[in-house]
Amino acid sequence: TMSLREHALSLFRGAVGTVRPAPMLKRAVKLQGDGCPQLLVKGQAFPVKRDLYLVGFGKAVLGMAAAAEEILGDHLTRGIINVPLGIQESLQRAGMQEMLLKPHSKIQVIEGAKNNLPDAEALKGAAAIQELAEGLTADDLLLVLISGRGGSALLPAPIPPILLEEKEKLTKMLASRGAAIQELNIVRKTLSVLKGGGLAQLAYPARVVSLILSDVIGDPLDIIASGPTAASSHSVQDCLQILTKYNLLHNLPKSVETVLSSSPTKPTSPESYSHVSNIILGSNTLALDTAKRQAEGLGYTALVLSAAIQGEVGRVATLYCQLIQLACLGFAGFREGSLSDEVRGNLLQLAAELHIPRLDLDKFIQALRGLGPERPVCILAGGETTVQLQGSGKGGRNQELALRVGLGLHRAQATGASSARGRCEIIFFSGGTDGQDGPTEAAGAFCSPGLVAEALQEGLDVEAFLRNNDSYTFFNQFQGGHHLLVTGLTGTNVMDIQAILIRAM
Repeated sequence: TMSLREHALSLFRGAVGTVRPAPMLKRAVKLQGDGCPQLLVKGQAFPVKRDLYLVGFGKAVLGMAAAAEEILGDHLTRGIINVPLGIQESLQRAGMQEMLLKPHSKIQVIEGAKNNLPDAEALKGAAAIQELAEGLTADDLLLVLISGRGGSALLPAPIPPILLEEKEKLTKMLASRGAAIQELNIVRKTLSVLKGGGLAQLAYPARVVSLILSDVIGDPLDIIASGPTAASSHSVQDCLQILTKYNLLHNLPKSVETVLSSSPTKPTSPESYSHVSNIILGSNTLALDTAKRQAEGLGYTALVLSAAIQGEVGRVATLYCQLIQLACLGFAGFREGSLSDEVRGNLLQLAAELHIPRLDLDKFIQALRGLGPERPVCILAGGETTVQLQGSGKGGRNQELALRVGLGLHRAQATGASSARGRCEIIFFSGGTDGQDGPTEAAGAFCSPGLVAEALQEGLDVEAFLRNNDSYTFFNQFQGGHHLLVTGLTGTNVMDIQAILIRAM
């Protein structure tokens, strides 16, 4: 029989495979008919009356464009994509030919945004995309490929007379004063030609079809890559409020003042977007659905907790430890009783603190309580946690989460909080779907209470590794790094995936 670790690995690979750009596009997009061809996207039909153009920006867009060009063939007139600096070389080195454009492609590739910051190259690419969009007619169709990760930095086009340096300086000042990413994006969008629906407006009257790979919790269209083809739900008033809140209204560059004073006060109405269709092709939810089907195929009872797990990594680890305790109590036949009531109370309080959207924890707990030891259980979740850096070690949020869950379960066993738990074999796994976790070559890690017990017996101070944010060093030096997940670049990104596998012993 396969080990739990092998099962977890196979679920992660399956989930990532579903949202890889080429297979994802080929499943969703078809071109039909020769006389009057139609572009079919997830069952929606868009007639190709005259010319078909393509633009794109973001980390995974190169692979999306390569697949799109294959599907569109001679119908594609011309394309321009903005991708991160060095990505073609990285993919070439990794032997990922399917992610690269063929020689003599009709799509021009511009690389920019070094270190995910807007720069002169990204600006040049954005200007080329703007020019293409402005030249379209009512009979043209514009296919827009958007990959959330890096999409915003690769489409910088400040409204004149604002210079890129001025916009960047303002963004940095806001960030240094503690502005949240949502607030930064509202300000960026207000000062940008293409963001906040600007690209779609410039392409009017052409038909605009956006294919989106989401890396944002809840898949909000106006937030992914700052929403270049989605109606913005924010106005210039929102931008002014944020600048006031962080005390920046009175030392703005002249150019920014000029733009803000002449900006329309109301957001563009949704009717102005009737020529646009925004279609999410890949997301964390889609990846989890695939993993769930696969787990069921392996004989597990599979439950998806949420695709929107967020919050500080320590709190999220506690949430998972409590869930695992509840599942093991259920296995041992503790259906009700004071212990499971206490765990349930803790869980509900934690979930409320973490503000996980659309999480029906009560319903989930009911499902857990109904499980018996006959079949192993697989709990799946996804999203993106945050780490408060305190140490100078090496690791990423996924490896730290895995180690924290392993340690939490070991402690619960040691305090006898769950004598019933001795009858459960447990493995917890967390991995980044882009194949990278923090500054390491690992995508994530596997951990179990047994692994932590063994490390402690060998004299390793697990808590010290965590205090130093050094989870990678822990996993790498223990058991020869066997518990690290190393996949290499995947060419996609829909945030992180977690799996908890439990079976009765």
